[in-house]
Amino acid sequence: MTSEVIPPKSREVRLVSYPGDEVTLENFEVAEVELGEPGEGQVVVRNDWMSLGTVYRDQMRPATDIPIPVFQLGQAMWGRTVGTVVASHSPDLAVGDLVEHFNGWREYAVGHAGGFFKRDRAQLPSAEYFLSNGPTAWRGMVDIAQVREGDVVFVSGATSGVGCLAGQIAKALGAGKVIGSTGSKEKIDFLTEEAGYDAAFDYHDGPVAERLRELAPKGIDVFFDNVGGEQFEAAVRVAAPGARFALCGSLAGQHGDHEGASPRLDLAGLIPRELTLRGFATLHTPDQIEGWNAQFSTWLSEGKASFPHTVIEGGVAALPEAMIALLKGKHTGTAVARLS
Repeated sequence: MTSEVIPPKSREVRLVSYPGDEVTLENFEVAEVELGEPGEGQVVVRNDWMSLGTVYRDQMRPATDIPIPVFQLGQAMWGRTVGTVVASHSPDLAVGDLVEHFNGWREYAVGHAGGFFKRDRAQLPSAEYFLSNGPTAWRGMVDIAQVREGDVVFVSGATSGVGCLAGQIAKALGAGKVIGSTGSKEKIDFLTEEAGYDAAFDYHDGPVAERLRELAPKGIDVFFDNVGGEQFEAAVRVAAPGARFALCGSLAGQHGDHEGASPRLDLAGLIPRELTLRGFATLHTPDQIEGWNAQFSTWLSEGKASFPHTVIEGGVAALPEAMIALLKGKHTGTAVARLS
């Protein structure tokens, strides 16, 4: 059964070379492929929205330590996407269903219905809200850092999609003060005026440890790290006794000479204050994702959360340039590309 005319071909983005220090447009190609008919038990999905994340940069390396497969040269890339079923040969999904899946970087996806997860359109304000980085931020703040009432929380890379929601989650859980780091005056204003942060600073403006001590004179209780490098080192120095660190990413080490991926660890300061450092991967179970969507819906209705995001227009052809802009810090909140 179909609900619309499905084109014979679909555009997709492929990685054609592994980047060096910087990602460039020459690393990608936009290709057209034949869009075959779905077989028994399969569906065709029109991709409507796709999220962009810095994890894709790690997947552009031929070898990486992250527990996610890397992109293969000459093949379509993949990523988190929501779309609409437009043809179905499966009793599990009907035409018109909203689904989430990982066959992004393309206009249409064809596959077995079991690879697509049905979402309730009425649960969130719009389809792109299902692409929030909330599952990662929630796990980091709740399960890893275990935010408590009155905690002073520091989030590095706070204007990222994960960072924006991590700060909001900390506040909703009762944190006494949430501090974010970012890279410009405009982004500081965004964090304090739109993203719910109590305070923010530009990490370019002098030593990070000094800025942190100004904003958290009694130390920080929780550190949600998206950056690594100097910001991680500063958080260790300014941490209060018993502080909990949730280590989510290392943006400082993903570009250029990668020096930021290897911060120095001050053991003499860490051990006597009994700091807890826990890294965690951004893999999530269906139950975790569905649990977050339910919590997100509640907090949105109560005014305790929002969805800061940047909408990227231009469809599939605009994705390579949008990815480069993301890596250069041009977007605020979650970067979501409108594919249809």
